[in-house]
Amino acid sequence: MPESNGADGAGRFKPVLHPTDKDPSAGTPVLHPKKQRSLLGDPGVGIPVLGLSREGGEQVVEQAPDLGRWGWAVGTVFDQPEPEELIELTVMVPARNEEESLGACLDSLVAQSEAIFELGREWELIVVDDHSTDRTVEIARGFAGVTVIQAGEVEQGWTGKTNAVWTAARKARGRWLLFTDADTIHEPGDLRRAIHEAARHKVGVLSYSPRQIVSGLAQRSLMPLVFCELALAYPPAKVSDPDQRIAAANGQFLLVEREAYRRLGGHASVSEKVLEDVELAFLAKRRGVGLRFRYADDAVAARMYRSTAAMIEGWTKNLALLFDNALTLAVWRALDIALLAGLPVMAVWLWNARFAAHSLEWLGAGWVLALLWVRTLFRFYGRVAKSNFPFVDCALAPLGLPLFVALLYRSWFQHRILKRVSWKGRSYAG
Repeated sequence: MPESNGADGAGRFKPVLHPTDKDPSAGTPVLHPKKQRSLLGDPGVGIPVLGLSREGGEQVVEQAPDLGRWGWAVGTVFDQPEPEELIELTVMVPARNEEESLGACLDSLVAQSEAIFELGREWELIVVDDHSTDRTVEIARGFAGVTVIQAGEVEQGWTGKTNAVWTAARKARGRWLLFTDADTIHEPGDLRRAIHEAARHKVGVLSYSPRQIVSGLAQRSLMPLVFCELALAYPPAKVSDPDQRIAAANGQFLLVEREAYRRLGGHASVSEKVLEDVELAFLAKRRGVGLRFRYADDAVAARMYRSTAAMIEGWTKNLALLFDNALTLAVWRALDIALLAGLPVMAVWLWNARFAAHSLEWLGAGWVLALLWVRTLFRFYGRVAKSNFPFVDCALAPLGLPLFVALLYRSWFQHRILKRVSWKGRSYAG
């Protein structure tokens, strides 16, 4: 672990590093019995090709275990019967009250079916209804070829999302498993291209950071600030480097090879984590399955929030988990507010001052402050430009600084002091 995860001299923040993952050489972690649920249902159902169990749960020791693609014994994480024949891909979309977003998402996914990549034959699309109370299920069932299943009750030690995607993963028949959110819109052909990209780079986990769709002043000014900090804390090149300990992933597009998913323990291994995507990325790094992460405006877009209230709730849930010291980051961004707003005011005041004996000196001091303000402005926009947001949204970013500071503090307070956060009507331990 690094000696410090605080701010450096430029106000740049290092990401949170995984504090609890065990050394893989220590052996396979033992999961709680409730977390040993098979990917395809109860143990013993289907064809038990992994050679770990027989009916009645009798354990069988294999003298020569079959090594999977990644070099570990197949099935050493949890008992997983396999279907008779795997298809190329399973796409899984967890959805909880997503009537505003789900239709566009499924439109973009179903449209990728073609003669050589036919939905229902080469790949499948599963929507997991996470106890929605709106028209989510009705919308999903309106798409031909889409399988709709109901998530089970959320048990203790699980979040709503991990429970939903694990429900779908247990039924998945694909060699590749894509977990994607209901608020995403996929570019034509991005499913096949993603599989080829992962295979070309020989990684078991591929994650895209989508192009973000925003509306309204609050979103357009705040979101570039958040994403520039994420880009600085989690540089994709370092995330994708197996020699670097830094890891990140975005659950809006998370593609995992079947054997890699088994090796990670599936979502059961991160069942209680609010940021399950980032936790899986850390496991991918530690367990050597290969991780690739990049900004992918060519593949997928996402509209994370439909309202300012949802945006505030979402970032309150996430910010303190994404940045090791959200409170210190809030102080640095508050300093940006003071410099960007205060320096020009002070410069104008000095220019207008009437100090007869030293008027020239005061005028010069005003220009020094003006130049310092210009330098601060260039530094600020240099950071924000890393967010990959359009120019106009980046230009509005100073207006979002007060809200960003408030959300960083709010997230820190709820996670560190109250130790409780909420999301979509559910409450989770912070």
